[in-house]
Amino acid sequence: MEDVIPGRVRRTIDDEPQTYLHRFRTDIFYKELLTCIACLDPRDSFQTFDHEKLLRLAELYSDNFSGFDLGQLRIQLDWYISNMKSNEVFSGLRDIGELAKKMVTMKYHITYDLVYRLVELALVLPVATATIERSFSAMKFIKTDLRNKMGDNFLTDALVCYVEKDIFASVENEAILQRFQAM
Repeated sequence: MEDVIPGRVRRTIDDEPQTYLHRFRTDIFYKELLTCIACLDPRDSFQTFDHEKLLRLAELYSDNFSGFDLGQLRIQLDWYISNMKSNEVFSGLRDIGELAKKMVTMKYHITYDLVYRLVELALVLPVATATIERSFSAMKFIKTDLRNKMGDNFLTDALVCYVEKDIFASVENEAILQRFQAM
């Protein structure tokens, strides 16, 4: 069989199960992440609130929460949910964005700083994911068969220019020429 299948194709076939395994693990990670984020939903008097899942969310964002923070978050979550359910101001909220605004208005983002950090992370996730997806979509236009040997730095620079083309379109060509002449 090794005589029939060239080495490059054989390596691709061997790598394929690893690719599917990585995608499967990534899908499981995002499913868990979204399930944990859903526990912050303020609708129906915080009906989906789950103490353990919110602690798990903090563990998933381990760069943002130290071991000490996790212990403090456990305590804050108890007080937070008790306070939210008893406070009439938080009863009519429809989504996490409104929750964040109301927490800032009521100064609860200071009182429950670790819970508010979870809320912020929940709000940033869709934006970060969309930005990454846009970058990968742009890559097919930048890294073509004719330009497949470009280095990482050049690829990164080209992708930034492509993704942020609206900003670059507002820069006058004359300003760019003068900048390069000055160099």
